[in-house]
Amino acid sequence: QVLLQESGGGLVQAGGSLRLSCAASGRTLSSHVMGWFRQAPGKERVFVAAISNSGASIYYADSVKGRFLISRDNAKNTVYLDMDSLKTEDTAVYYCALTSPSRYGSRRNSDWDYWGQGTQVTVSS
Repeated sequence: QVLLQESGGGLVQAGGSLRLSCAASGRTLSSHVMGWFRQAPGKERVFVAAISNSGASIYYADSVKGRFLISRDNAKNTVYLDMDSLKTEDTAVYYCALTSPSRYGSRRNSDWDYWGQGTQVTVSS
């Protein structure tokens, strides 16, 4: 059983920053690709960023490239999402997710095996 727990969400003004964390239990993260997705009100959940099991490779959605940074600390079994220059359109529930290394590069929800419960990020104008 894998449990992913997000934290760090909240209310921030446009242009501000937030750091999301995702702590895992029940499995060692170093064997898995980790990612972040988000779901805005009334919209589907979409890919944001992912990082390979070693942390050596990363890919982002175009909408966040240059503003968000994904990282991981395998010793702490935690993955992070640093969000800068936040925009109102970044408002969403943010989810961390886990998948196998063979699925590295995927942006599809169905390719990710485990999900956290989500943390709300609200960006005000």
